Amino acid sequence: MDSKVLFSIVILLTISTGSIFAQEPLISVQTDDNNYDEGDTIVISGIVTTQFIDTPVLLQIIHDGTFIEIRQIEVAQDGSFSKTIIAEGNVWKSSGEYIVRVFYQDESIETSFTYSSAKEIEAITEEFVVDAGSFGTFDVEYSIIGGAVKDMIVDSEGFAIIVKIDAPDEGRITLELPREFIGAEKQDGKDDTFIILIDGIEVAYQESVVNSDFRVITINFEQGDSDIEIIGTYVIPEFGAIVMIILIVGIMVTVLVTRNKLQIKI
Repeated sequence: MDSKVLFSIVILLTISTGSIFAQEPLISVQTDDNNYDEGDTIVISGIVTTQFIDTPVLLQIIHDGTFIEIRQIEVAQDGSFSKTIIAEGNVWKSSGEYIVRVFYQDESIETSFTYSSAKEIEAITEEFVVDAGSFGTFDVEYSIIGGAVKDMIVDSEGFAIIVKIDAPDEGRITLELPREFIGAEKQDGKDDTFIILIDGIEVAYQESVVNSDFRVITINFEQGDSDIEIIGTYVIPEFGAIVMIILIVGIMVTVLVTRNKLQIKI
């Protein structure tokens, strides 16, 4: 074979091989969501295709030219890496686009997400008029971020109020629960904890205000959640009162009938 032809083939193979390798990045990166609010957990992960011994991944989070976070992340044996960061603190002040940039050897890659600080998140605060059927209505004041309240339903048999929400994003709802209509109490009359179910799964809640008129609780929810069930030891106390009245009347009628039968026999 002519040396010029052979040389040309070698050059072409070198170029094509280099192009193949160039198409496969040394490192990749992603976040577990595209939008975060203050206090959210950000999970940053990726893959290193070719590992170098004792070489960590360098992570940078940047906003408007300012470094928000700089971390080193160890690479696992399978080439994966991951870092969890809480979006809170003095550096997480401004809303906007945040750049996630990672470096490994001489290569770098980046992605981005949007962030909203607590001061700039618009909370919806309203009063919802809850229908208690023949017992009228009562108001529940609430504040919600990341969703909207569609309805509130009294479940008298389950001693609960079901809050139906539309949650296009993760968020939280704060509810001012009037003791006159719903509560959770022990036998000695002291406050007990509520049971909170979101779509049938029990979750924790925070309680911020307690007084003689109402209790204020805050519940975090996830994107796509729909039903928040707040279960206490009573809901609409009048239900219980009427049951007791019916029971007492029933007992009295039974006693009177029994006495009349005894008198007739005598």
